[in-house]
Formats: sequence, C-alpha cells, structure tokens
Amino acid sequence: MTYTVYDDTLTLSLVKEACSLLDVSADVFLKLFGEHFFIFCKKAGYDTMLRSLGGNLVEFIANLDALHSYLALSYQDMNAPSFRVELTEDGKMLLHYYSDRKGLYYIVPGIIEAVAREFFDSEVTMEVVNQSEEEERTGKKEHVVFLVQQMIQAGKPTRQVCPRREVFFRRMRERCLSLAGEQKGWGLIRTLVLSEKGSPQSSLSPQYPGKLWIEEKAFCHAFPFHIVFTEDLRVKQLGVNIQKFIPGLQARDATLDNYFIIIHPQVTFTVRSIRKFINSQFVLKTHNGEHGALKLRGQMLWMESLGCMLYLCSPKLRSLRELQGVGLHLADLAQHDVTRDLVLLNHQRLAEMELSNQLERKKEELRILSRHLEAEKEKTENLLYAMLPRHIANQLKDGEVEAGEFEVCTILFSDVVTFTNICAACEPIHIVHMLNAMYSRFDRLTSVHDIYKVETIGDAYMVVGGVPLPTQTHAHRVANFALGMRVAARDVTNPVTGKPIQIRVGLHTGPVLAGVVGQKMPRYCLFGDTVNTASRMESHGVPDHIHLSSSTYSELKDAGFEIQERGQIEVKGKGQMTTYFLLGNLLMSEDCIMGKEVGQSCLYREELHSQSETEPNTQQRQREQVVAYMVFRYGFAKTKRDLVAANVAWYPRGLREIT
Repeated sequence: MTYTVYDDTLTLSLVKEACSLLDVSADVFLKLFGEHFFIFCKKAGYDTMLRSLGGNLVEFIANLDALHSYLALSYQDMNAPSFRVELTEDGKMLLHYYSDRKGLYYIVPGIIEAVAREFFDSEVTMEVVNQSEEEERTGKKEHVVFLVQQMIQAGKPTRQVCPRREVFFRRMRERCLSLAGEQKGWGLIRTLVLSEKGSPQSSLSPQYPGKLWIEEKAFCHAFPFHIVFTEDLRVKQLGVNIQKFIPGLQARDATLDNYFIIIHPQVTFTVRSIRKFINSQFVLKTHNGEHGALKLRGQMLWMESLGCMLYLCSPKLRSLRELQGVGLHLADLAQHDVTRDLVLLNHQRLAEMELSNQLERKKEELRILSRHLEAEKEKTENLLYAMLPRHIANQLKDGEVEAGEFEVCTILFSDVVTFTNICAACEPIHIVHMLNAMYSRFDRLTSVHDIYKVETIGDAYMVVGGVPLPTQTHAHRVANFALGMRVAARDVTNPVTGKPIQIRVGLHTGPVLAGVVGQKMPRYCLFGDTVNTASRMESHGVPDHIHLSSSTYSELKDAGFEIQERGQIEVKGKGQMTTYFLLGNLLMSEDCIMGKEVGQSCLYREELHSQSETEPNTQQRQREQVVAYMVFRYGFAKTKRDLVAANVAWYPRGLREIT
C-alpha cells in the first residue's frame, strides 16, 4: 500500500492496541518504531540519499526538510514534519520539531539515535525540554524542543559548535585507515600532515571583495526568479521573470504577502517567523493568476547590513505539463538552474511510473481474466465430462481415443409406457418438462451408483455398468439403479392422466466394443450384440417391471436380489429366451438405493475390500443382519441360498435400522 494515505486516528489506534498487546508505553513503542523506520528506509533504497544529507548530525538534520520536499514530488499528499537545529551559546544543541500530527513526536528520538549510530559512529541521548502549540497559518501546530547530547564512543560528550572540525577529523581518520597498510610510524604521520597542509579546506578563510563585481542588470538576468524584501515585506528588488509573470510586484509600495502565501514551512508570513526556519527550503505560491498559481522554491538569506531578506528561488515544477500549465517555457529558466534537468528527468520518471501503473493495471486485469478463464474452463470441462467419461474426455483432449473391448458389462435400456399417445395428446412443452423431470432424477442416480449414462433418445434412456471403467459389480450397480428408476418414476406425473408415469426397463450382460465416434458432438458409443439384446429386453418387457436376461440373472442370483422367473418368451431376432423380473433388493433399503441416507453410502465390493482388512468382524455382523432380516420378513430363512447370500461383500449400512 505504498501510495495510500492513512488517517492519524487509525495510526494512533494501532499504536494504542500495540502498546496494550506488548505491555509497553507509547513513548517506548514509538521510539522503537522510529529505529525500525530508519532501517526500513535504508533497505528500501534510500541509504545513499540519507548518507549524502550531511557530514555530521547537525547538517543531516538541517537538510531533512529538503529531503521531504524532494519526496513530495512523488508523494504529493505527504504531510511531513519540519526540523530546525539551534546551537546555543553554551554549546548545547536544541532540535525543534514542528508537526500538524499530534502525539507522534517520540518517533524522532528513535530515528535520530539510529542515524547517529549508523552514520556518525556516536551515541545520542534526547530529552524533551519544551512542548507547546504555536499558532501558525494553518492553525495549532505541535512544537517540541529536544535537548540533544551526542557522545563519542569513548563516552565523552562532544559539542556541535564546529561541524567543520568534525569533517576534518573524520577525513583524517579515513585517510589514516587507507594508508595503514602502506606506511607506519612517523612516515604515516608525515604523509597525513603533508596531505592536509595543501588541502584548501584545512586552512580555508573566506575572502570577500571590497565591492560587488556584478551589474544590477546582470544579476537580475542571472537570477531571474529572486526577490529582495524588507522586514515589513516591501519588495525592493526582483528578477526579470518574476516581473514578467507578476507585474504587480513592480508597484512602488507592493508587499510580498499580497501576492504570495507560504506553503512550506507552514509559518506566518513575517520575517521573524522566516528567520526561525532560515535553514529550511521555502515554497511560496502565488494567488491564482492568468495561467494559474505559480509555486516558487528556494532559500532565504538574511542580509543584516541591509535589513533585507533575499529569496533566491526557481519555479517548483514536477513535469513539462506543469511547466506549460503556468505559462512557462524552459527558456524562462536560467541556464545554471537545475530545475531544467529536474523537470525533464521527473517528466521521464512520471512517464515511467505511469507506464508501470498501466502495466500493474494490465496485470490485475489479466489476473481477473485468468480467474474468469479458469471458471469458464471449469464449466467447459464439466460440460465435456457430462457428455463423455472423464478419462475418455482427457484422452480426447490429448489426441484421438482408441476403441476398447470390454469382456463383460451390463447395459440398461428404459422407455416410457404409451409415450406415443402422450405426445399426441399434449403440447410439446409439457413433454419436455416431463422428460426433464424424469431424466434429472435418473441422472442423479447414475452418480449414486457410479455408472455411465450413454445417451437418451426421445423417451429411451441408456446406461452401462463396467464401461469405461471395468468393475466386478457392474450388474449389481445397474440393477440397483433400475430399482431406483422405478421409484423415481413414481414422482413424475403423466401430463395426460395426471397419474405417475410407468416405465419399462431391460438389462442384459455381455461383451461390448466402446469408442468415441464423430467430430461434431462426439459421443462415447457402445457396439455389439449385447446392446441389441439389452434393447430387446426393454421392448419385450412389462410396464413397471425390470426385465432381465439370463446372463444378467447369473450375475445377480446369489447377490441378495429378489428375482422372479418369467419363463420362455419369443424375442425378436433372438428366438426363445428364458428371462426374469427383478423385484427388489433384500439387502438394501429404498433410501439407500435412492442415495438418501444421511451420512451413509451404498458400498460395493471394491469399496469394502480395503475395509475388510481393518474390520475383520464386519462380515460376521452383516451376516447376522441378513439372517435377522430374513426372519423379520419371512419368519425363517427360506433356503440355504438365503444364508449363502450373507457372504456377499456389499451391504447397506442402514440395514440395522430396518431390522
């Protein structure tokens, strides 16, 4: 959240909660935060910039406002504090802290102490000596004065009176370290002394000319944006471009506060207030003119002998767009003014930032589109898996699917009794609603018993067990599904009679060949005589009955199903066949067949195989349940086959509730 501005009430609330959680006072917590914030800034890429602010602690603090002014180019809503260093006559250092944000001043000792340790190899102690509120242009402002004592490593306090002396000793120390490996003893001392003897900084004593060798006209052109004003803010001298853009300042009694307001630092527009922050960078803003407000940024210099203040400045601009917005051109800026380069570089940087923001927005759009694409892909795959078996669909996506031969499977066909008459007597939409209600119930049952729905044609419904995934319980699954179909059909109303519809169901077990055919709307189809025979079982069936071939009967006869022999019938294309009717499942409740038991599932042999190893007594308990059910229903076990049926490896978990 780099460019987000948070309200101070939220900040103070976080501080309060953190102090309560850590059981520390707010001043201790904020001081620790100040140390951490300094480390964070270093790691965030500001290390070199911070080190270059000054050669000692005084210079570092004096240039913090300039750093904040630079950062304001990127963070326009930043409400930075202001710092002023005061060196008293007795050598004490006072740090004045000004901020509109109350209650956060304890961050300052944490930052300054960390800076002193990291950059200047010293320890600093800070003590609040005064705290007040000053009436400034924007209202009440918090003003805190710290007494700063800087300790060298030996533990003695050092004064800040002569920063140049500190720079000298630091340079000597660095020079000594660089020559330590090359020279020793007196040779090292001699080299150090001679190297500093010729240094211009070692004995620099500035000299001033007897007269100022510059013409007034040349000065006003060389510094086109400068202003000289008196203690009562009367304008005495102007640069040529200030006169060009603010001609009203040329008036004889013009005062600066009638044309400008001070943006930074936020002080009242008096020379006395300005001199308090003489080391700060001042930003002045004009009242709205012909081309909008013009901001000037520069430094104030107090000329004691003249009793006047010199404001040496240049336009504060962030980009070429702002340059044009105030009616300026690059030619209006002095050749030596770095504002020229700053505007061009910052314009390029802003363009790169905008490009970066656009890329970030595009990335976010791509992430959103990617999520939508995944959702649509999932819908497409679900639709594909509804048309084809999952692993067949995956093979089809990778390439062509080869046809497979299955040695044994069980196929089911069903249709609606008197469907032709219903269609003749009803509107088509009623037929659609009836079939949709019926097929929706049947489709749910395919998931309950894990069998594959091959297709529906009109009122015909076709499923298969053991294809495309072979299973030993293919006949049991399809038989239970058929029993569920018969129950589900009772909930579907005949639109003609208003009574439940009746269906015919036929099952046959045998080998098939299966594969995907077609390129448009490909289907996983079954081929072989088994398909034809299963269809004959359905067409030669009886309403509301489940018709079985002899091969399907062989799979189900010892599996706990209640089956009735129909006898010999003439089957078209097959001749005489012995067929059977499936009446029910003695071992499975209707709710279990329909998949309605809460927290229970109908388990088949493969699903219970792994459980039989960890539950050795399960089969014994199930045998007891079957016998109890036989006794409950018939009063005794009819035949030995009824007891043998207890050895099958699949049972409904809800049987105990029935018995």
